[in-house]
Order: sequence, then structure tokens, then C-alpha cells
Amino acid sequence: MRRVVVTGMGALTPIGNNVKSYLEGLQKGLSGANMITKFDASNFKTQFACEVKNFNPEDFIEKREVRRLDEFTQYALATAVEAVEDAGFDLEKIDLDRVGVIFGSGIGGFRSLEKEIEDFTTGNGIPRYNPFMIPKMISDIAAGMISIRYGFRGVNYATVSACATSTHAVMNAFDYIRIGRADIIVSGGSEAAVTKAGIGGFNAMKALSERNDDFATASRPFDKDRDGFVLGEGSGVLILEELEHALKRGAKIYAEVVGAGATADAYHITAPHPDGLGAKNVMQTALADAKMNPEDIDYVNVHGTSTPLGDIAEVKAIQQVFGRHAYELNISSTKSMTGHLLGAAGAIEAIACVLAINHNFVPPTINHFTDDPEIDQKMNLTFNRAQERKVRAALSNTFGFGGHNSSVIFKKFEG
Repeated sequence: MRRVVVTGMGALTPIGNNVKSYLEGLQKGLSGANMITKFDASNFKTQFACEVKNFNPEDFIEKREVRRLDEFTQYALATAVEAVEDAGFDLEKIDLDRVGVIFGSGIGGFRSLEKEIEDFTTGNGIPRYNPFMIPKMISDIAAGMISIRYGFRGVNYATVSACATSTHAVMNAFDYIRIGRADIIVSGGSEAAVTKAGIGGFNAMKALSERNDDFATASRPFDKDRDGFVLGEGSGVLILEELEHALKRGAKIYAEVVGAGATADAYHITAPHPDGLGAKNVMQTALADAKMNPEDIDYVNVHGTSTPLGDIAEVKAIQQVFGRHAYELNISSTKSMTGHLLGAAGAIEAIACVLAINHNFVPPTINHFTDDPEIDQKMNLTFNRAQERKVRAALSNTFGFGGHNSSVIFKKFEG
């Protein structure tokens, strides 16, 4: 197996529009939640979300092209541009047939589809659909557009596994490179689901917080009074590269990818296994893949969505996997700050892990007010403030509706 490292990153999040500002937001414990601006949400049970702010797609994409792309693809291209520039590629000196894109979205062009249906139903039933409707909507188009932008001719596809989507993308990129099928892969995910149907659909499932009078603190992972997740949007990209290829071109190396895992709960369409069985299995699989012991992990970036059942199940799983070490490591949910980016969550949370390794800190779980008696408070859940810590290795969890579980482990690069 070849070794795989991270040589570039790009982030567009509700608390920062690039990696630098995202890092600052994580360190300060910012909340990205605010009242929804993308549409009139006054009649919805939930009227707030974690939107991307002050984003201008024309900073990254030609104006003519912007109209042909859903926001989720615009977000993807913006973060790909940042990541590719960060990686410092000389495109004339690398084999573009060996550079791929594995990039996902849980929902894809939700707003584009929603708009076309609205226009049809208010237009006397005349089928005047936009010729770009289908390419704007399909989830794989972001991967395709990144490939087209740079001429990357290697493996190219999208992962779709709800909220586990972009962790699966990173895992698949890791596997493709280490078995020799590619030298570089652009991996990650994007989402732009803060729409009428997005808010309305999750409201109907009773999945979202309805704390309209205190939206800034509505995402409360592990808090006794948590009442659902806060919908977020954005994108994250990690450039994964074979180690020798990276060293040969003098790339800067942020971290090494050392293990990954994927399992299924095989239990329920939306609820987690109550004992955290799938979550336990996926973390154990990732540790075994990395040939690491539980004691080797310093930080776990949890799925931690702020739902009553999910948070408890994940804590149970961590206790089963890490045993006594569960009380020595740091645990935090960055969704307390960013909200839940669905298919893009794994990508920005993987970036949070890499940043933790590089800057020796653990991002906080903000908005903690009341201890939940069902959650062991002796565990270090990094409440309310970032903590300084030397992070040698970090594990990132993401779990999706349908029982999809994925974990990936990043380690400080040591040559």
C-alpha cells in the first residue's frame, strides 16, 4: 500500500469562506446560525439556518457560467479553486490522466429542481423547462465540473450517502491512491439545501431545531435541551496525494491519511442504532485499517448533530471503542458552529481535524448549557471553548440517513 497525504484544502462554510477564516471561526467558537435570507421562511416552523455569507460566485466562475450552475456546484468550484491553488500544482508537469475527482453531494441541485417545479406550477402547466435543469440538478455534476475546469482525466465520480457522503469520498480517494490507481485526487463534498423544500422536508421529519427565538445557540450537541439539528450549507475540498509524488514536487504536507472505514446500521431509515452498533463498528474498522490502537487517537470530531437520539448513541459507541481512553481524548462537534452541512459535513469536518493537527488545538462544542444525565460528563466534550492540545491523530465520524456510517483517520506527518 502506498502512503497518502493531504497537500491542499479549500473550505466554504457558514463561519468562514476559506480555510483561513474557517480556522479562525473554529478557534473563536463562532456560531454560523442566523435567520434565513434565501427565501421568506416566516411560515415555516424553523426560520433560521447556517447559511454561507457574502459569497460571490463570480470571484471563481465566469458570469455566463454561473447561471448554468446550481449553488452546490458553485460552492464546489470555489473550494476546488482554493484547494488546487493551495496544493501548488504545476499542471504542465503532472500527469493529468493520473489526477482524479471523487466528490459528492447528499442532495445535489435541490434549489434548481425546486425552482423549475415552482415555475411549472405557476405557469399554466406549460412545460418550459430550463435546458440546464438536469445538469444543474444531478449530484455528480460538481465532480464533473471540477474535472473540466482543470482537465483532470483520472477517476471521476460522485459519492451519495446522505450525511456520510463526503467522508466516503475521502475514503474512496484514499483507497484509489494507495492501491496505485491515481496519484492525486480532489475529494470532498458540497451542499446547498437551505431551500423551502429543504427546511420544510426536515421540519416534517421533526429533525430540525425550532428555537427561532435563540437561533445562535440552537445547535446544542450533547446538551439536555437539544431539539434537533440546524441546517447548514457550503463545501469542503481536500487534495489527497501519493506521498512520493508529493515529496518529489516539493509539496507542503498537512497530514497523512492513515485509515478509513464504512459500515451500515442495518436498523432504521433515520434513527441510529440505540447502542451505537454501526458507529462502534465503523470506528473499529478505521482503527484496524490504520493499524492503530484507540490510545493513539487524541481527538474525535463526532457526527454530533444535536439530535436527542443520535448524540447519545455516538457517545455510547465511543465508550465501547475507546474504553478508558474515552476519558483521555478530546471529543467535539463542530456542527455546533457550522450547523449540519449534510453531504458536505464530512469534508469540512475532515478539514477541522487536519487544522487541529497542524495548530495543536481542539475546536469546541459550543452552546452547552445543561448537562444531559444520559451522557457521561467525565468525558471531555470540549464544551464552549477551544482547548490547546497536541493532536497527533484525529478521527472524524459522519453518519447518514439509511444507516450509512463512515470514519476517516488523519495523523501528523512524520516522514
